[in-house]
Amino acid sequence: MPDDSLRARIDTSKPHSARFWNYFVGGKDNYEVDREIGDQIKSIFPGLVDVAVTSRRFLGRAVRYLAVEQGVRQFLDVGTGLPTADNTHEVAQRVAPDSRIVYVDNDPIVLAHANALLTSTPEGRTAYLDADLHDPETVLEAAAGTLDLSRPVGLMILNTLGHVADYEQARELVRRLMAGLPAGSHLVISDSTATSEGMIAASEAYNASGAVPYHVRPVAEIAGFFDGLELVEPGVVRVPEWRAEPAEGPIGEDTAGVDAYCGVGRKPTR
Repeated sequence: MPDDSLRARIDTSKPHSARFWNYFVGGKDNYEVDREIGDQIKSIFPGLVDVAVTSRRFLGRAVRYLAVEQGVRQFLDVGTGLPTADNTHEVAQRVAPDSRIVYVDNDPIVLAHANALLTSTPEGRTAYLDADLHDPETVLEAAAGTLDLSRPVGLMILNTLGHVADYEQARELVRRLMAGLPAGSHLVISDSTATSEGMIAASEAYNASGAVPYHVRPVAEIAGFFDGLELVEPGVVRVPEWRAEPAEGPIGEDTAGVDAYCGVGRKPTR
């Protein structure tokens, strides 16, 4: 249970993005206010549930790709969200037990559940930082207590950048994080996109609920986060289409309609 000081930082009177997303992926760490807006959003745009589920599956595929095919053993997961099944450290250490993972979030509700993110194999290590995406240098400095930043890192920023309203600011934050990582590091991004009237309406309803706003972007802007990096095939695509694994099974009748895009980019040797 969170202590009194942490509990005082948790506002249960308004919807919250981490709890809202937790509800969509079938988690238990949410409140009535989150379920109410979740049900409202589902009535406007049922496809957002598929966005949540496929985004989680993309995380698993991307981490396995980096660990198995690229030999990455370090992951920096910024905008962690609430723990669910198959968190980054679980996926990475399942295939590479010596993997090290640092989770970063500045949200008190996530901090309250951070112990669930701190399990590890004996060979590996996990850590949690109560830190802010808006201060990349502090994030990198603190992460260096667990990660060796002279060796490649997988930087995971999933369903988080929409909290930065200004696109150029969001790009600059990503650039600064990647600037502190060596060649051979990878950037992994997924986010909801403004590719349908349903998603745009759902976003507007969520932002009108009193929650901290989340801004969906055009696909071209998602692709812009990878400028200067070597895009891994198949490039910036809908989340279900990135190196799809048939064993994952169906999520719905039309995954081509999932309004979320993703990509993985490698920092080249200069």
